[in-house]
Amino acid sequence: MLAEHIAGGLDSSATTWQDPLMLRPTPRFSFDTKLLVLDIVGLRPRDLGDAPRLSQFAGEGRSGPLKTLLPALTCSVQASFLTGLMPNEHGIVGNGWYFRDLAQILFWRQNNGLIQGDKIYELARRAKPEHRCAKMFWWFNMYAEAAYSVTPRPQYFANGLKIPGLYSEPPELERQLQQEHGPFPLFHFWGPMAGIKSSRWITDASLSVLQQQRPDLMLVYLPHLDYEHQRLGPEHERSRAAVGEVDAEAGRLIDAARAQGMEVLVCSEYGIEPVEHALLLNRVLREQGFLRVQETAHGELLDAGASRAFAVVDHQIAHVYVARERDLSPVRELLASLEGVASVHDREEQRALFLDHPRSGELVVLAERGAWFAYPYWLDEGRRPDFATTVDIHRKPGYDPAELFIDARLRFPKLRVARRLLQKKLGMRYLMDVIGTDPTLVKGSHGLVPSDPELGPLYLSSPGLKLPSQISAPTLLFER
Repeated sequence: MLAEHIAGGLDSSATTWQDPLMLRPTPRFSFDTKLLVLDIVGLRPRDLGDAPRLSQFAGEGRSGPLKTLLPALTCSVQASFLTGLMPNEHGIVGNGWYFRDLAQILFWRQNNGLIQGDKIYELARRAKPEHRCAKMFWWFNMYAEAAYSVTPRPQYFANGLKIPGLYSEPPELERQLQQEHGPFPLFHFWGPMAGIKSSRWITDASLSVLQQQRPDLMLVYLPHLDYEHQRLGPEHERSRAAVGEVDAEAGRLIDAARAQGMEVLVCSEYGIEPVEHALLLNRVLREQGFLRVQETAHGELLDAGASRAFAVVDHQIAHVYVARERDLSPVRELLASLEGVASVHDREEQRALFLDHPRSGELVVLAERGAWFAYPYWLDEGRRPDFATTVDIHRKPGYDPAELFIDARLRFPKLRVARRLLQKKLGMRYLMDVIGTDPTLVKGSHGLVPSDPELGPLYLSSPGLKLPSQISAPTLLFER
């Protein structure tokens, strides 16, 4: 049943890993069609009742549930949108994975070249050299063949200072947008202050690019529903209010695009579901002698290259990398025995899930409904790494939604934050150590295919777009 949902009409026997250059899905729409693709992460069919502008738009054209894929994660799904391929074909098996040649776990890489296979904007330029794409905050943004692109890129100084920043093509675009709309609110894009300010800035900047550059294809990403839905769960009243907030921003983009004669396609990558408990796979693996750490002056570091087995956890899915074949069976049995683990899949079984790719773990672990996987691997809070209490999406060897919360144990959290910001303004070295490590705070997660189509992702299209009755992530922009 799971494999059938993921496939969405595709044959897994025909899509086992092969050279992506040999796979040629056909773009669904003519490159003469001017198109806005608006990705509103976390938007579900049942949310339209709280989104009057999007609900009105849905009634004007075609709409319905979008069959997502496994893993239902931002990077994997966006790569499928852009290529028409499944994860075992385009290689984006999660938001991060173990880079075996580097012996490093890396998350949230931005190089467009990591996606294997032709992207929609590459095909457009090949067929029509004058075609111009604007890629606004979609992932794998850097060095994409887009005429205009903007993505977050913090600046790191030699003295340890970190300040907000953007990367753009052309380079002067980010400076122009920040002069027009003020500095990009990075700390409202992710972290304990994450909220509508970032999606509103992205909307403002996208409107400027739309109006000044008039691209043929515009890709815009609004992250707002990722925040309260993970903090409080998707049905909390503040999460419902967040739907209304992002609805207003989406309405501005839809109106502006249609005023230019563009077709509009709204989509989402996944729906966030309520969760009640977290599983710490790496602590289990460490307790059983499979995972090794490096002792440093700033805490214990997961030593992936020296470990017999470790998990790269990403919401409700984990890639488990096992160095020795003889350890496969005991590691699988250990993880399968844990309460909250739904299933464990070896290489052969990953084929039915479209995850049999060299970047995948030797084992893929899926959580049960109501559970998710947290990354901590240390056994003593006194030996946790210094980055554990900071927002640090690149050094943590797993996804950490606890970054959405201020540490509840801080007596005066606002004073701590103010002190750290003062140190930053003075150009001093500082550690923004205001994040807790308690995974029980998290009330929403994703990564699995939805139990009900109303709780998963959706698509909405303007009347001029011809779409089939069923749409999946790879077939949103492609036919295959």
